[in-house]
Amino acid sequence: MIPVGSKALSLDEVYRILFGQETLELEEAALQQVQENFSFLQKFSAKKLIYGINTGFGPMAQYRIPEADTLQLQYNLIRSHSSGAGKCMPPLLTKGLMIARLSSFMQAHSGVHPDVVKLLRDLINKNVYPCVFEHGGVGASGDLVQLAHLALVLIGEGEVWYEDKIQPTAEVFARLSLQPMKVHIREGLAVINGTSAMTGVGLVNLIEAKKLLGWSCILSAMINEIVEAFDDHLSYELNVVKKHEGQNRVAAVMRDVLKDSKMVRHRPDHLYKELEEEIFKDKVQEYYSLRCVPQILGPVYDTLVHAEKVVVHELNSVSDNPVVDHHHQNVFHGGNFHGDYISLEMDKLKIAITKLSMLSERQLNYLLNEKLNHKFPPFMNLGKLGFNFGMQGVQFTATSTVAENQTLSFPMYVHSIPNNNDNQDIVSMGCNAALMANKVIENTFEVLAIQVMTMLQAVDYLNCQDRLSSFSQRIYREVRAIFPKFIEDSPRYKDLQKIKEYLVQQVPVSV
Repeated sequence: MIPVGSKALSLDEVYRILFGQETLELEEAALQQVQENFSFLQKFSAKKLIYGINTGFGPMAQYRIPEADTLQLQYNLIRSHSSGAGKCMPPLLTKGLMIARLSSFMQAHSGVHPDVVKLLRDLINKNVYPCVFEHGGVGASGDLVQLAHLALVLIGEGEVWYEDKIQPTAEVFARLSLQPMKVHIREGLAVINGTSAMTGVGLVNLIEAKKLLGWSCILSAMINEIVEAFDDHLSYELNVVKKHEGQNRVAAVMRDVLKDSKMVRHRPDHLYKELEEEIFKDKVQEYYSLRCVPQILGPVYDTLVHAEKVVVHELNSVSDNPVVDHHHQNVFHGGNFHGDYISLEMDKLKIAITKLSMLSERQLNYLLNEKLNHKFPPFMNLGKLGFNFGMQGVQFTATSTVAENQTLSFPMYVHSIPNNNDNQDIVSMGCNAALMANKVIENTFEVLAIQVMTMLQAVDYLNCQDRLSSFSQRIYREVRAIFPKFIEDSPRYKDLQKIKEYLVQQVPVSV
């Protein structure tokens, strides 16, 4: 059980809620603060002009709302902004969204009734996920449209994902004896005003991106092993003279993967001696996609470290407007719902993961092109050349998918479009950035799966299983259990999906 309230949530705790089936519990002291914050706002807001309580919203804030209509105002806001389009976000991303919104409320600066946080907790713990659409939010007053669909479910309307299908919220609530949220003061505005959609997706992105980085380190080590590369480009001595943490961490992980390999070569044993040849058959240095891995994946590591810091800070922040401060007995109007922090980090993350996919594609191409590797048959074809095709067809998928990643990597952060009658004159597009990053991550698992398929075929071509490091042997055995060696041509798309699922589910190394 993960306590929420008195201390900051970590990415590891979010991982355990998302993937480990851990439940959430609201800490009593923090819940009491939520109650005190609500009670303060209830008294403070009487006969005062406060945005979103007795005014219209956005550019219509100049219109005063009669007291008799203030509660209906919140319902109008929720229903009018439940205007998303496109696909419903996958339940995993929606669960991240709900965790982020709950965490913001538990900071006790939104003036919501405690029943709101209790209902959010129950929905998360019971695996009831609002149907939140991908399209709609611009990330300035936060993720208004996405979070409106959360609010719609909280008031008992709309649809939810439950038991692997979309169902009417009212039916699921009745079955689970859940009571819809009632508006007391500003619950409608509080739920939809914030960065919780982009933050929730960002949390999932970070977890999955770290898996990809781990796999890329492993596969980059294994390709160096398979082609019997020299080991000095991974050495401590070479990398330590560069001061970047990521480069040194990646090199260390790769050395650990290869520590008992019988295939990687020590340069002094082969080249640091008197040689008579004028032209060497061996490459004196490997291609960059093999030799420069620490320098290529190092920046990916450093990007993910910084992104985690920013996204986790946002997770544990008050993401709302106005901010209700019962400690200082005031309500502060400002821009704590603006999503630029997340938008920029998601753009950087997707650029970094796209580069990771590009590295994978180049390593794949090296294995498939006999004119480069001088070691393997064209397209890793273990059958009859010309008659069989090996990995030729699958390479197209990798190339196409990496190209899509490159196009998706155009930054949303610099693509503001003023809207809302120019009230929101500069926006973050943060949820778009997070969802595009999520697509890049999903694509990259597919590219790495194709690389894995090819590398295992290479191992079988060389019949070098017993010379691999013990780590590489374990990966070889586990993947071969779901993807047997092949010679004859047959459809590979199901194999690709199996290996992709294996990569997503396994966490073989922590980078």
